[in-house]
Amino acid sequence: MIGLIAGNGQFPFLFARAARDQGYRITAAAVIGDTSPFLYFFVDKFRYFKVGELKKLFGYFRANQVDQVIMAGQVNQDNLFNPAVRLDEEFQALHDALRDRKADTIFTAVADRLNKEGMTLLDSTFLLRTYLAPKGTLTKRGPTELELKDIEFGIAIARQAGAIDIGQTVVVKEKAIVAIEAMEGTDKTIARGGAIARQGAVVVKTSKPSQDNRFDVPVIGPRTIQTMGRVKAACLGIEAGKTLIIDREKTISLADQADICIVAA
Repeated sequence: MIGLIAGNGQFPFLFARAARDQGYRITAAAVIGDTSPFLYFFVDKFRYFKVGELKKLFGYFRANQVDQVIMAGQVNQDNLFNPAVRLDEEFQALHDALRDRKADTIFTAVADRLNKEGMTLLDSTFLLRTYLAPKGTLTKRGPTELELKDIEFGIAIARQAGAIDIGQTVVVKEKAIVAIEAMEGTDKTIARGGAIARQGAVVVKTSKPSQDNRFDVPVIGPRTIQTMGRVKAACLGIEAGKTLIIDREKTISLADQADICIVAA
């Protein structure tokens, strides 16, 4: 039995469908306010938890004989500063021992705690290799020379940002850094950067230099393209073999309709 810690978006559904197709049984732990209730129909066990209920989560997984765990989908990081969030004693002890509150630090601590409970946190892409972006131009339109230069520039900036665990996404235009992702997530970064650039922005999303694929894997999908379309962004650069594409056919179709090119380098 595999335990699924499910956040928001389509990533949990992508994993759940792939797991079911390959004969795995899934016990899902959903996060109140983040996880879609429709995930219930794609898994064997389903239960909601509040952010901070780590002790109940461990008990739920133990009761369902879970020994391997996957994290899929983001949890709203606004919870980090929400005074209404109450940490149980298990999570409070983990929280108090953190050297900082960067995403990688928190998730690594959770992974270590799972291991002490006899559960291994797995690479979240281990059933999803076919969903990773292939190398090359994925859309009908390829990048212009200027867009290609912006992609190269953006990759260098994104890797530097990722190295210190700031974020995975940058928005650039004519080799100017327009926006860098922090805690707000990719879509809000694109909206913010696109509004500043007005039109023609290039969005670059990369993995971190020391990416831990157990959590925080780069993901794009239809929502990414829809957000880019709203701010008239021109091009999306991603990493081949390291970026998951949710609903690839629809993602590429939406990009073609909006005259957005997608390049996996």
